[in-house]
Amino acid sequence: MHQWITHAPEETMHFSERLAVFLKPGDVLTLSGDLGAGKTVFTKGLAKGLGIQEMVNSPTFTIVKEYQSGRLPLYHMDVYRISDEEDIGLEDYFDQDGVTVIEWAENIPSWLPDDRLSITIERVNERERTITCKASGSRSKHINEEISNDERASD
Repeated sequence: MHQWITHAPEETMHFSERLAVFLKPGDVLTLSGDLGAGKTVFTKGLAKGLGIQEMVNSPTFTIVKEYQSGRLPLYHMDVYRISDEEDIGLEDYFDQDGVTVIEWAENIPSWLPDDRLSITIERVNERERTITCKASGSRSKHINEEISNDERASD
């Protein structure tokens, strides 16, 4: 488990933009944090790092938004309104050719793949956030180590 502190939304975006460099098809990232913690801000930075040109916003009411214009597709999910008992086929995205980001993943624990990078964003104050990355599985451990060793992620 690794942890970073960002001091502004732009720093959160910069961190996730750097993280995107290390992502490959099939990678799954889960995002947890209170409302307003910065999950969508994090995803915007990730999209930028993937070279995605479309405007990225929260898929709260559509559940899934797909972005195809980058070096890898991005599947952005918001499962705030979904429960673990519902099966609407979101796990079909996990084995595709892109990166899957799931906001509120704690609502669907039985659907999640074993190998994923779990990211928690906690509000320290109005602008500061603590970002904690916890890996489960060999691929996510590799990503976690790469971003931990990347000096530019903290710039």
